[in-house]
Amino acid sequence: MSEYRKKANSLLKQFLVWRAKHIKDRQFIYILSVVTGLLSGLAAVVIKNTVHLVEILLTEGISGVHSFLYFVYPLVGILLSVAFVLFVIRKPVGHGIPNALYAISRGNGNIHKRDTWTSVVTSALTVGLGGSVGLEGPTVATSAALGSNLGQRFKMTRKTKVLLIACASSGALSAIFNAPVAAIVFALEVIMIDLTAVSLAPVLLASISAVLTSRLFLGEETLFHFNLSDPFIVGDTLFYVLLGVVCGLLSVYFTRVYFFVEKYMQKISNKLWRAILGGAIVGGLIFLMPQLYGEGYGLINALIEGDEEKALIGTFLKTIGENAWSIILFLAVLVLVKAFATSVTLQSGGVGGIFAPTLFMGTTVGYLYAKFFRESGIADLSSSNFTLVAMGGMMAGILHAPLTGVFLIAEITGGYELFLPLMITAAIAFITVKYGVKNSVYTMQLAKRGDLLTHHKDQAVLTLMNLKEEIEQDFVKVHPYDKLEGLVKAVADSSRNLFPVVDEDNTFLGVITLNDIRQIMFDRDQYDKVLVHELMTSAPEYIYYTDSMESVMNKFDRSGAWNLPVIDADNHYVGFVSKSKLFSGYRSRLKDFYDEDD
Repeated sequence: MSEYRKKANSLLKQFLVWRAKHIKDRQFIYILSVVTGLLSGLAAVVIKNTVHLVEILLTEGISGVHSFLYFVYPLVGILLSVAFVLFVIRKPVGHGIPNALYAISRGNGNIHKRDTWTSVVTSALTVGLGGSVGLEGPTVATSAALGSNLGQRFKMTRKTKVLLIACASSGALSAIFNAPVAAIVFALEVIMIDLTAVSLAPVLLASISAVLTSRLFLGEETLFHFNLSDPFIVGDTLFYVLLGVVCGLLSVYFTRVYFFVEKYMQKISNKLWRAILGGAIVGGLIFLMPQLYGEGYGLINALIEGDEEKALIGTFLKTIGENAWSIILFLAVLVLVKAFATSVTLQSGGVGGIFAPTLFMGTTVGYLYAKFFRESGIADLSSSNFTLVAMGGMMAGILHAPLTGVFLIAEITGGYELFLPLMITAAIAFITVKYGVKNSVYTMQLAKRGDLLTHHKDQAVLTLMNLKEEIEQDFVKVHPYDKLEGLVKAVADSSRNLFPVVDEDNTFLGVITLNDIRQIMFDRDQYDKVLVHELMTSAPEYIYYTDSMESVMNKFDRSGAWNLPVIDADNHYVGFVSKSKLFSGYRSRLKDFYDEDD
């Protein structure tokens, strides 16, 4: 194996030399983006087929929809996923899209090569055995890892690796939904890359090559497809506005349930016990409501087609089609429970995504919304139109991706008949959810740590900066009971006009500047009388070693200082950060990140 690796590395070096001479960087990026798209398409095909094969093998032939196996499978799936992570790979499997976002903001565009396959195995165990989550997250995680490793293999810059992660994410969604335009919008809106001439062409190429790869293996088969039969009625506009509010409120509910479950599941320190508890809860919910099993595209397709009997098969409802209010009540409960089932699946150790649950909730709420108004005699609303529009509204709310929701549903329906109501509902849902939660499930934890990259250029550049790189440590330290004579000697030996005062344990006590001693530094009569602690002053602000760069800049703004001390959690002195060095680093990052290549 060692000889094989040496030979492979030698060939790679030869290729890189040849490439540098014959292929320009821009052209090579185009080639890599096509390869990334092909790999993303293959990843989508492999994950989808693997999970569906597991699901068919386990569920085909089950007698009775309330079979005890519906309780057992999710428990076993989550437990196997956790055991695989703990005892086989022994490293956590990052959640798909947050993992890609972290690699962009803090990982220098690098994702570990094990992530190219771990999500395939764990998602097959989780979703294939009924975990109430989707495959989009694991597919994006796998594709992003493939794109990143491709960039690492060919020694590409950070900017190019980030672009390949965006290409991979776009390719993954394009292959899954057969929607290349929506996938490109997703890369711009969720993955947070800027739309420039440099980034647009590679993402386009990746999206196209991924969808062609998917079609090559799967044909024209898609997760769902619908041809509109009901036109948009202007008189229904207010109902679409109200639907947007409903979607926004449900999105707030989903996000809060997700982090509520996370908070309490994390209190169980033993991961195997956590998996057993979570698996039992999910299994129990699926036993009562089989629609929660796996991704839920069966219910999605049934409700889009208006087939209530197919959608509600296995429920406790005995008079489907006769008692409309029972159906409405069941669908309302199903929406609320789906958020909980998805959250428990993920927080107990299962691997999956929230994209499919978002569509599940959107389909369900849209259908029951239209049915409610029809049965109330208030308005005769189109079930298919409101079902589809609600899917876009929930994507706008839960994923904080209104444009992705609009374009995805537009592509799924094969036209732009619903474009206006989609825009109305998505916009209202997005505005509503922003009042309740500032960040999506994808970005909440990253934002809390200051690791979230956004389209806000100042904030994005600050996120990319690293506090550790900005700390200066060439300051001469003095002690509180040093005499003025020793301080003057320190001034003579230092090229700085700032002196941190620390005790014998290196605890930061204060600071002395040259201006503080200018009046007495040449008065030799004071050399043995004046002590350092009599001259020192407190710092106007303290920067902690764990502060985000945004927090650091805010402290400089508040204090008006030109230099601020950096201390650790135990108040030990680390160094100083200067405003001039920060500005220099900011300009450098801004130029590196936003300048287009030739």
